[in-house]
Amino acid sequence: MRTIKLILQYDGTNYGGFQRQPNANTIQAELEGALRQVTGDPSLCIGGAAGRTDAGVHARGQVVHFRTESRVPTDRWPYALNQHLPPDIAVVGAEEVPEGFHARFWARSKRYRYTIYCHPFPSPLTRLYAYHWSRPVELAPMREAAELLTGRHDFAAFRSTGGAAKTSVRTIYELQVLDAAPYIFIDVTADGFLYNMVRIIAGTLLEVGAGRRSLDEVRRALETGQRDLAGRTLPPHGLCLEEVKYGDGPKPPAWLRRPGDG
Repeated sequence: MRTIKLILQYDGTNYGGFQRQPNANTIQAELEGALRQVTGDPSLCIGGAAGRTDAGVHARGQVVHFRTESRVPTDRWPYALNQHLPPDIAVVGAEEVPEGFHARFWARSKRYRYTIYCHPFPSPLTRLYAYHWSRPVELAPMREAAELLTGRHDFAAFRSTGGAAKTSVRTIYELQVLDAAPYIFIDVTADGFLYNMVRIIAGTLLEVGAGRRSLDEVRRALETGQRDLAGRTLPPHGLCLEEVKYGDGPKPPAWLRRPGDG
């Protein structure tokens, strides 16, 4: 039995998210359908994914794994699968990995990008991939707020209800506000994310840059966990899972480790 790791890109516009659902078309359902056609195994399912992206969220570097007895050469998996996938989903990489590999539990960090299109008028060419903002924004205070959020914190104020996480402590390794006028890119790299965490961080930074929220409110949001002190949740279409980095085995993320765990 082989374990295969795949890297996926997809446009999430027409999907109910990554994870299979009974009443929605999903990325997982499309991928598993393609895998079953290629392998001839009607029961084949993926073993896990690096991130369960929500409806409308895109990916440039989603990672999944599955186990199979198929002898398709490793470098041929993208070619074989893409013949059976819709044009808004593509496998762009494949690798045979150790038997115990898990796309979620072996991940060390994930990087998401939120894209904001800053222009007086909306663009039909960006409407599916960037959030439109028509008013002035100052990048300097956005970057100051980003510095406050970088590091290991309790991000209780930066999550939506409905998530199943047992702790709201996470470590943001890097939070950048990048100027690519007329776009602003907000890049967040962390050991893990809470439900809607990146979209709330993006909304918070944008409100700070627009003068609608103070740096003191951001500080107090971290200190108190009060959701109303952080910004609103921006829409999903501006969000993209960019990259997942891995170690050489399953290791608890930093937010689960205790002193002395190594």
